[in-house]
Amino acid sequence: MESAFQAMYASTSDPLLSHTARETFDAVSKLEKIGVADYRPANGAEYPKGPLGRSLQQAAQLIKAGVGLEVAFAEVGGWDHHVNEGGVQGQLAGSLRQFGDALAAFHQDMGDRMADVVVLTMTEFGRTARENGNRGTDHGHANAMFVLGGPVKGGKVYGKWPGLRPDQLYEGRDLALTTDFRDVFAEVLVRHLGARNTANIFPGFSVSPQRFRGFLA
Repeated sequence: MESAFQAMYASTSDPLLSHTARETFDAVSKLEKIGVADYRPANGAEYPKGPLGRSLQQAAQLIKAGVGLEVAFAEVGGWDHHVNEGGVQGQLAGSLRQFGDALAAFHQDMGDRMADVVVLTMTEFGRTARENGNRGTDHGHANAMFVLGGPVKGGKVYGKWPGLRPDQLYEGRDLALTTDFRDVFAEVLVRHLGARNTANIFPGFSVSPQRFRGFLA
């Protein structure tokens, strides 16, 4: 079946489609050779069960395999807590626990390799500063981003804290936005990955080092 699919995509007249298909099949072949199913995390790391834990474990394996991985993306859903969000116990606490445990396991698994790795987290689904009528905090305006890695000057909050008084909140409900997420991404791209031309990455957005927050050494 795999050979049939490869032949089908190879015969297409669309060069973009055939190129993408060839890269996909090459990636599948490499993963088979690496042996994804047989991977054992190092340094006693234990990834939590769930999509984020699996994704970060696979990213760690690819980095160690030396296949040339430079950028990886991991996604986790389940943050749409309209009702009964809970406090130290509940939906949000459970999601944050999985999130934190997965990042901690990745860091432990990578060991010394973490010196050259930066992990940046983001969400388009911020939390509100006030509960809604059903005790949820869904669909907020601003959010926090976390940065983890060897080059990161950690242990502090970068950016301006807008405050939580009613007059400081956005529309009286949400944390006010003070940092464009593209400036955060751009700092990683420029200072860690060495990108010189970011126009294709951020169309219509002018990257300026003067707006970088300075969280990378």
